[in-house]
Amino acid sequence: MITISESAQKHFINLLSQQAEGTHIRVFVVNPGTAKAECGVSYCPPDAVEEDDIELSFDGFSAMVDADSKGFLEEAEIDFTTDQMGSQLTLKAPNAKLRKVADDAPLFERVNYFLQAEVNPQLAGHGGECTLVDITEDGYAVLQFGGGCNGCAQIDVTVKDGIEKQLIELMADEIKGVKDATEHERGDHSYY
Repeated sequence: MITISESAQKHFINLLSQQAEGTHIRVFVVNPGTAKAECGVSYCPPDAVEEDDIELSFDGFSAMVDADSKGFLEEAEIDFTTDQMGSQLTLKAPNAKLRKVADDAPLFERVNYFLQAEVNPQLAGHGGECTLVDITEDGYAVLQFGGGCNGCAQIDVTVKDGIEKQLIELMADEIKGVKDATEHERGDHSYY
């Protein structure tokens, strides 16, 4: 679930040696599954361990994860680096804002996850976003675009050469293409 580099493990062992006996670290996500999701690491004294916590054992310490954060910490990495600017502990959790879905999850969930995790972060750089509206019986993902994508002259390129190409590559046996359901006519709703 969480990968902790060797240097981060040494750092945690050093920090925990200065704490009360039996103290662990806690890795958590605040506001999991939202755009405001933030990850953190804190001390976890023995009396703060919850019954449903997941204990990840490392050589010399344990990391506790609350059950609500578990899915959002899949593929998380913690590292500790030192350079001429000082030391830094980094925690990368690519699924903190959106829980990773299983490979055998329903098609709608897998396509939606791909859009939220891969496509929307790229579109956000241009003030845009897309939403999965439907998947037709004949295998077309129907998308609704908003923000900077609504009324954009490059939307056809984004849909056909970007999103559709990637979705077919990932799910060729299930997705045949992408359809844009957005009304891209100039108006109050459009971005210019």
